Amino acid sequence: MSTKKHRTFTAEFKAEAVLALLSQQKSQAQLCREHELSPQLLQGWKETFLANAQSAFASPRQQNSDAGRVAELERALGVATLENQILKKASSLLSQKRGKLS
Repeated sequence: MSTKKHRTFTAEFKAEAVLALLSQQKSQAQLCREHELSPQLLQGWKETFLANAQSAFASPRQQNSDAGRVAELERALGVATLENQILKKASSLLSQKRGKLS
């Protein structure tokens, strides 16, 4: 039994394939046959492409602010996670002390 290598595709290739599909230059079946792709894979690329299409028209400043907001939220999540761990530890220690006093 031969093992099939996992192929990776560049973003440019994916965009070209999706644009060919959307512009109806080629059918989905043609693209899948030519590039040995599964229809599900090509459909997934198309959905991702369409879901992110609005970012093509976003200003660079807006894209930077979005990245800054994500970084800010990641930092806040890290702080909240640490606080949660501290509170769990303190709760555990307090419940142990109450058990010894009873």
